[in-house]
Amino acid sequence: MSELFGNTHLELLDRQITSWLMAMMERNDTIVAVDRGEPDEYRWYVRMHGEEKEFTTVWFTLGQRTLQFETYVMPAPEENAEQLYEHVLRRNESLVGVHFSIGIEDAIFLRGELPLRMVDEDELDRVVGTLYATVERIFPTIIRIGFASHFAD
Repeated sequence: MSELFGNTHLELLDRQITSWLMAMMERNDTIVAVDRGEPDEYRWYVRMHGEEKEFTTVWFTLGQRTLQFETYVMPAPEENAEQLYEHVLRRNESLVGVHFSIGIEDAIFLRGELPLRMVDEDELDRVVGTLYATVERIFPTIIRIGFASHFAD
């Protein structure tokens, strides 16, 4: 089981994560916004402009044991659902540190988490880059599977 972090450590991580994410935005033109969730929660989002998918937004949530992260990839498929779900499940096999999942309203998400002791600027950069690159790589294929009739000639 992961180590349990107290409020003092969480507040320190809160300040560090905010600082790291703001620094990432300053050096990376793809990142168009970094913002916070509600004032009483340890939550951030990083919004990035993409080429295949117009925007990808990564949400980070700091818990007492882990930093969870996720991005919404696409809505529930209108057609070919079985084929789409098989495709993303097979993609999970080659991913490191993240996985596709079905979330609210059967939408497709990409998620993962890190133990708090591993959270640093390099890991945040790796996570943001992994989520962004994975969405950019897979989005054209899965949107065409799940919404095939919208792409018919």
